Amino acid sequence: MTRYQRFKREVMNAPNMITIGRVFLIPPVLMLIDKTDPYMCVYAMLIFMLASVLDLVDGWLARRSGLVTVFGKFVDPLADKIMVAALLIYLVADGRVPAWMVVILLTRDFYIQGLRTLASNSGVVIAAGAGGKAKTVFQLVGICFLLVHYPYRMVGTTDYLDFHTVGILTLGISIVASLVSAVQYTIGFGRALGEQRGE
Repeated sequence: MTRYQRFKREVMNAPNMITIGRVFLIPPVLMLIDKTDPYMCVYAMLIFMLASVLDLVDGWLARRSGLVTVFGKFVDPLADKIMVAALLIYLVADGRVPAWMVVILLTRDFYIQGLRTLASNSGVVIAAGAGGKAKTVFQLVGICFLLVHYPYRMVGTTDYLDFHTVGILTLGISIVASLVSAVQYTIGFGRALGEQRGE
């Protein structure tokens, strides 16, 4: 296998291209967020949902095709964090999310990333817990609601669903899940490090 073929397999494969493509979906989402046009906000949410679904597709395709690579393991979570961080920061600037919520979520992510790096350098493997997965689900759902933002009448009723309020509540649940998972990850790291040292 030539150097180009190795590079193509490691970097320029279909799952990685889908992952990189998700990053390029961020600008359209940001441009469609509009304070005066509810329909544009719905389109923004739909594109964000597409990017979230593609996250599942690229992982499934990589495993199915045997293309789980070092580059893919690096760029996939990076794309997730860029996408979520960019949207949360923009939503703060747009006045849809309190800044303190975003500070907590991003600080937790930086902390966990640092702990993972420390664990990797120490040769410690810590399995991902259910709390982190729950945080991700609630966070993505919350962002979807916050992108829609406006109240809409529910089908078959005269009641309205306030997407903004539901989004804030869902994002609040994701904060609780993120803090719980951070504590669990820290305890798991300490326990694994102790076992490695025979303590």
